[in-house]
Amino acid sequence: MALYLGVMSGTSLDGLDIALIEQGPCTRLLATLFQPMPAQLRHELLALCSSGNDELARAAITEQRWAELAADSIQRLLSEQQLSPQAVRAIGSHGQTVRHEPHRGFTIQIGNPALLAELTGITVISDFRRRDVAAGGQGAPLVPAFHESAFGCHQQVRAVLNIGGFSNLSLLSPSTPSRGFDCGPGNVLMDAWIQREKNLPFDRNGEWAASGTIDQDLLAALLGEDFFATRGPKSTGRELFNLPWLDAHLARHSGLRPEDVQATLLELTAKTISNALLEAQPQTQALLVCGGGAHNSALMRRLQALLPSCEVSSTDRHGVPPDWVEAMAFAWLAHCCLEGIPANRPAVTGARGSRILGAIYPA
Repeated sequence: MALYLGVMSGTSLDGLDIALIEQGPCTRLLATLFQPMPAQLRHELLALCSSGNDELARAAITEQRWAELAADSIQRLLSEQQLSPQAVRAIGSHGQTVRHEPHRGFTIQIGNPALLAELTGITVISDFRRRDVAAGGQGAPLVPAFHESAFGCHQQVRAVLNIGGFSNLSLLSPSTPSRGFDCGPGNVLMDAWIQREKNLPFDRNGEWAASGTIDQDLLAALLGEDFFATRGPKSTGRELFNLPWLDAHLARHSGLRPEDVQATLLELTAKTISNALLEAQPQTQALLVCGGGAHNSALMRRLQALLPSCEVSSTDRHGVPPDWVEAMAFAWLAHCCLEGIPANRPAVTGARGSRILGAIYPA
């Protein structure tokens, strides 16, 4: 048995998820901590997602601040659990994705793992995605291997759906190798729209979306994006789906109420997920949902309506709280790296073969 920490900072940029796991024959969640993202750091990270002046220096300073925030949070969690840094074998740090363009041969996550190792006194494993990209893969999604480990030991045909800023599916069937891919926007457009229109961080329970009416013409235009017509392996990010992309469509569909746009964006998320699942694994019996979207009751109801023959439920029902699945996954990926276990899935990412993922920064 060994203890690992996972640090996840997703595309929603709401904060850091930190999970402490015990890794043996199974993965057991021991403790968690959520650290809200300071507004200025969030602003700086968002700005790095698009081109601008003096990017290299800005990225270097920003990742120092990210590492300092992560280190402070880790020390607080260890103090709460009365654990010393020496009790933890390694930290799996995802860092913060600021660019993801595998079609151009690169993906960039910043988080200064060397500084994080210095500040915590714990070995840090980071930079999980680039080896897969170097092998011709998408570098994402990486969580299907962990989903397979945590939820795949079952005779049911299952899919695990993570709805963070973007949505991704892991397809788990007893008779076939695991597969997975990004579906498209998860919360990213809904969050951006409500932040701009109502100055709220997110649409709690999808209540604002539920108050609106889906605009079928706008929905059809959004669904016409080429990404949705492609099959996996595929991944996406803010480089494609962002407010300027939405604004370009809204310019051709004027006069909509803001709540109707929100309703249409929720339907976009639900339809792209359900369409992808029905095409890739139509015999799915259970859809296990994790990530922030698992708390959006309007979205969960819509997924169930679009997938009537499939039981849609939170991963909580299966013993894993939905908010912590991804942080657990990166703690598990750190374990795989140190044990020399390949953790990508070529059928998911399109890489030329299995690879050991991550770079090691010793304590």
